[in-house]
Amino acid sequence: MRVPVIIRTAALAIAVSAGSGSEAGSARFVLQPGVTLETGDSWTTMEGRHYRLYGVQACLRGSVYVDRSGKRRDCGDASLAVLGAYVRDTRPSCAVLFTTADTTFVACSATVGPDRLDLAGLLIGSGFAFAAVGVDGLPQYAPYAVVEQMARDRKVGLWQFGDVQHPAFLLARARHDEGGAK
Repeated sequence: MRVPVIIRTAALAIAVSAGSGSEAGSARFVLQPGVTLETGDSWTTMEGRHYRLYGVQACLRGSVYVDRSGKRRDCGDASLAVLGAYVRDTRPSCAVLFTTADTTFVACSATVGPDRLDLAGLLIGSGFAFAAVGVDGLPQYAPYAVVEQMARDRKVGLWQFGDVQHPAFLLARARHDEGGAK
């Protein structure tokens, strides 16, 4: 099975299941260099609006892995660098899915050769981002969990390093520690 087929299917499914809100799909824009990338899955525009790729969880800033040369590296920086490269090289087109008080969630597609591919799927499939998981422990978007498992099985991107921790586990541990401290 080819990953691009899964990624294209995932992008189509997101567009269809984005919701019935009047905002869903109503705004499209090209993500260009010049925005401030905050993490490997979010950015802020010059106007101060915060955007996040739906269904994606970048590596957390400050979490570390040890590379092949034995150096400790910031996992969040690796996710951020790959998102930056995709933005620079593919100028993704994004569609608004929904907006919360602080964040506009989007689905973006990138042009790679003759193909338009789901940016979230590319990040996850390359092993530099993860399928986002809700507080219930379930993937926010199940097809991304499949793409993540394929990347993990192939040991691509960050998955090639045995000490990389899924951000969902780190976030769950932090929630548990906060709850226990009360």
